[in-house]
Amino acid sequence: MPQEIEIKLPISKPKVFLRLLAKLGAKPISPRVHERNLIFDTPDGGLAKHGQLLRIRTESPAPAGKAKGKKPSAKSAAERYLLTFKSPPEQMAILPAATPGCHKVRDELETVLTDADALRKIFEGLGLRGWFRYEKYRTPYKLPARHKWAKDLLIDYDETPIGTFIELEGSHHAIDQAAKLLGFHPRDFITKNYLVLYLDDCKRRGQTASHMLFPSSK
Repeated sequence: MPQEIEIKLPISKPKVFLRLLAKLGAKPISPRVHERNLIFDTPDGGLAKHGQLLRIRTESPAPAGKAKGKKPSAKSAAERYLLTFKSPPEQMAILPAATPGCHKVRDELETVLTDADALRKIFEGLGLRGWFRYEKYRTPYKLPARHKWAKDLLIDYDETPIGTFIELEGSHHAIDQAAKLLGFHPRDFITKNYLVLYLDDCKRRGQTASHMLFPSSK
């Protein structure tokens, strides 16, 4: 099964970071999109207990600019639907989760859907339920060709309801090189998914967890 190797990094000053990307010659490789994600699991959380994730993602074109306050259209002819399944690799090729500088490694299968609603109903008929929704705006970047080590590295710039992050996805070496180039230290590496980051944020704010949505989508 194909593997996904990635980390997240927190972006405290988005405008400064975007200027740094431009200075380094990084370019968007596709337009900014609005993602709506729905995670499925068994009623007893059986998938999560085994470190697995089953998700239907809807992507639609997004306007440029800040994410907050912009209400996406309910339906777009340009929408794309993706089914993703992730699970821990059979042989863990990462450091222990508590070790600074570790990378998140998952086996991943992904396919494009033509009818997300039909698949959702199939899942529900099999006893699965869509129990957590989260959204974000994503712009994928690539570094210029002069950085040969970054040939297969992807920099995803994510605007979320709990803050701005980037995801670095590629080889272990490329991730470490890119993080250093962007001014980060291995202690900054985040291997948690957005669900866990959202739960952490709710706990920190003393709020009841629900779904990770922008105010305009609630």
